[in-house]
Amino acid sequence: MGAHPMTKTTEATRDLAIIAKQEELLQFNAFDNAMAWRLGESIKAHCEARQLAVTIEIRICRYTVFFYAMAGTSANNADWARRKRNTTELQQRSSYAVGLALLEGQTLESKSGLPARDYAHHGGSVPIRVKGVGCIGTATISGLPQRDDHNTVMQLMADLMGVDLTACSLS
Repeated sequence: MGAHPMTKTTEATRDLAIIAKQEELLQFNAFDNAMAWRLGESIKAHCEARQLAVTIEIRICRYTVFFYAMAGTSANNADWARRKRNTTELQQRSSYAVGLALLEGQTLESKSGLPARDYAHHGGSVPIRVKGVGCIGTATISGLPQRDDHNTVMQLMADLMGVDLTACSLS
């Protein structure tokens, strides 16, 4: 008899634990505008090499320091990035984790009164944390399926820090 496929609840619980570990591991020693630019360029180069079209936004203290909309994206991608980023700035956790933590059929609006027009609980925005300081910004992309948006940002942040995410990767 084969293994039973994971239920959505079991998969969400597993993913939430992995994302918590990722967010714990991925803390910069320092992060400034130059580092934001490096991260943004790294995401851009990664996506271009794979012919993926995304909108990229890096923010520090709610100030946009890197924004790039690749060919093949639209204003809709920038709006999704804004909504996901708003969620991460407010919750100080990845927009994907926020979405996974919602109960079946629940939305940010029904749970917290946050309007869907301004907040999205879909993957692609992650907190930028500095050791000893906490969440100081966000790194967000929009254009891929939400799990891929999340994985792309996390992996490229890890690469920039020299952190191996193999042990805590969403596959």
